[in-house]
Amino acid sequence: MNSNFSSESQQRGFLYQSTDLDAFIELESKGSIVAYTGFDPTGPSLHVGHLLPLMWLRLLAKHGHKPIVLVGGATSLIGDPSGKDSQRPLLTVEKIQENIASLSPIFKKVICAESDLDLDIVNNYDWLSSVQYLTFLRDVGYHFSVNRMLTFDSVKSRLQREHPLSFLEFNYMVLQAYDFMHLHQKYGCVLQMAGSDQWGNIVCGIDLARKSMNASLYGLTAPLLTTSTGKKMGKTEGGAIWLNQDLTSHFDFWQYWRNTDDADVVRFLKLFTDLSIENIEDLTHKHQNDINSLKIILADQVTSIVRGSICLQDIHKQADALFGKAQDPNDLIKFATPLNQDTFPLMFEDFCVNHSIFSSKSEVRRMIQGGGVKLNGETLSDSKISLSSDTFTSNQGLLMISVGKKKHFSFKIV
Repeated sequence: MNSNFSSESQQRGFLYQSTDLDAFIELESKGSIVAYTGFDPTGPSLHVGHLLPLMWLRLLAKHGHKPIVLVGGATSLIGDPSGKDSQRPLLTVEKIQENIASLSPIFKKVICAESDLDLDIVNNYDWLSSVQYLTFLRDVGYHFSVNRMLTFDSVKSRLQREHPLSFLEFNYMVLQAYDFMHLHQKYGCVLQMAGSDQWGNIVCGIDLARKSMNASLYGLTAPLLTTSTGKKMGKTEGGAIWLNQDLTSHFDFWQYWRNTDDADVVRFLKLFTDLSIENIEDLTHKHQNDINSLKIILADQVTSIVRGSICLQDIHKQADALFGKAQDPNDLIKFATPLNQDTFPLMFEDFCVNHSIFSSKSEVRRMIQGGGVKLNGETLSDSKISLSSDTFTSNQGLLMISVGKKKHFSFKIV
C-alpha cells in the first residue's frame, strides 16, 4: 500500500488546508484509512465543478485507502448556506431520491476507475431522519458555541452582506458535524475531504468527535477552483457542463476541455487526469510550442475518465468535420443536430436561445454587434433575420453557426 496520498495531493494541487497535516501523514503511513466527501443531491447531475473532489477520492483509492461518498438526502432538505446569498429552493424527499439514483453511476465510474473497488455510497437521511429533536439538542447541540459558529465564513459572509440566514440553514453545520462523527462510529472514517468553503463545517465535526468520543479526526480541503480568467469551473455562456451524458453530449463535454485557457492546461492535467507528474512534465516539454496538442490530450484523458474512451473516435471525427479536417464530407452531416422542418420559419435570435447557443436574445445581439457570429461561414451584422428551409438548402442541407473561433454548431432538417 502506497502511503503517499498526502504527498501526491500536494504535488497535483489538491491540498489547500489541513487541520493537522503532520499527524495525518503519520496516520496514513501506518495503513489504510477511511475518508469521505459529501455531495448534496440538489440536481440530477453533477457538473464539471464537482469533478475535482471526485478525482481527489479517485487518488485516495489509488493509494490503497477507502473512499466513502456521502449523499445528503437529509441535508439537502435544509440547504448548505456556504457561498450562497439566499436560501436554496426546498426539495421533496422523492425528488432527492430521484437525484441520488441519477448521481450514483457517475460516483462509481469516476472514483472506482473501472476497478473492482467496492464503493460505499451512504445517505445521511438513513440516520438523521430518525433523530429525536430534544435528544439531539442535549447530546449534540450542547457542544456547539453559537459565538464560534458566527465566525465561520458560511455564516459570517452572509450576515456581512445583510442577506437573511434562516434558522434552518444555520443548523446545516451541526448536521454535517454529526455526519462525520456517525461515519467514524460506523465505518471507522477518520478524514473528511471537501472544498475550502466547507472548512468551518469540517472543524465542527472534528471538535464534536473530540468532545463526545475523545476521537481524533482530520480534515483536508481543496481550493475552490476557478479558471485563470477568474470564472467558476463548469460555467459557460450556454450554461453548466454536466457530467451526465443526457444533459451534456460527449462532444460538448470534450470540447469544453479542448477549449481550456492556455494558462490552465498543465494545472488541469495534474488535477483531472491519471497521468503521472513525470509524464505531464515530459508532455509539457514535448509540446511547449504546441499548446493545442496538450489541450487535446487533456480533453481525451478527462473524457475517457468520465464518459469512457469508446466515445473518443466519434468525438474526433465530429471535431474534424466541424473544423474542416474531415476526409469524408458526409461526416459533418452525420454529426449535425437533426431538426424538424415544421419548426421553420423562425427568427435567428429565437433559434439560438432555443438551442442553448446563447442564454438570451440580448446576448445574441451583443455578439453579432461585435462581429463574433457567423451563419454558414458569413459574418452576421443583423440579428433580426429569419431562418427558413432555404437557409439549409443553400449550404448542402446544413445550417452552420459559429461563435468566435472555438464554438461551432451544425444542424440539418429531417
